[in-house]
Amino acid sequence: MSFNISSITDVFKHLWFRDSADDTIWINDTAVRIRAGILLAIPLYMGLTLFNAIYGSHWIVTGNAIRDTFDTDFDGHILYSVEAIRRTLEYSTQTYVLWYGLFEMLSGMFRFTSRLSPTILISSFLAKRLEPVWKPLTPKRFAWTIGASFITVCLIFFNPEVFAGWVNSLFGTQLLPTTSNYMPRWIPLVLVWVCFGFMWMETVLGFCAGCKVHSLFVRMGLLQEECEACNNLSWGK
Repeated sequence: MSFNISSITDVFKHLWFRDSADDTIWINDTAVRIRAGILLAIPLYMGLTLFNAIYGSHWIVTGNAIRDTFDTDFDGHILYSVEAIRRTLEYSTQTYVLWYGLFEMLSGMFRFTSRLSPTILISSFLAKRLEPVWKPLTPKRFAWTIGASFITVCLIFFNPEVFAGWVNSLFGTQLLPTTSNYMPRWIPLVLVWVCFGFMWMETVLGFCAGCKVHSLFVRMGLLQEECEACNNLSWGK
């Protein structure tokens, strides 16, 4: 059955919320999984960018010919003469993508900001004809906080001089260098692919790693806010 005006209006009004007036906010996990699949493009793009930046060639051959010098190095390799420049990488596009990803992570945490998220609106439309699976927002909010922290680390890696300038201005001293990247390259590379793995599990398997961590912290007493899903309580409709 195709969408009608009433169903479209209903999506705009409720998005993925069961009832936005409830004290405990419940959201449709079917829409959450669809949204995770849409946002999966961000860590994939960033992972390929980082792989190219770290393991790709650092030189661009600019000459029209590669000439044999008729000489070899100590290992017997033939030496060639080329015209080349060192590759300069520019990350403005990646920075915009990361800022958008951070916006998406933060916007889903609250009722009002959820209405500003294009992916929440799209996923709510796509999930409209599917059976809803209601789950509390609290553990999802915790999971998205982890995702937001990963994105923040990547933003610092791609913009080290900007972050160093902020820190140095705040403390009034040269704590961080502004002419070199002080963050080890493996940190954002690992975080991006961990994020990709978590989002893939959410999309394909319906397994929310951040929610499991939240559940563990609740049971350990590190988090006082109760999570009904973590306590194996059901919600019928």
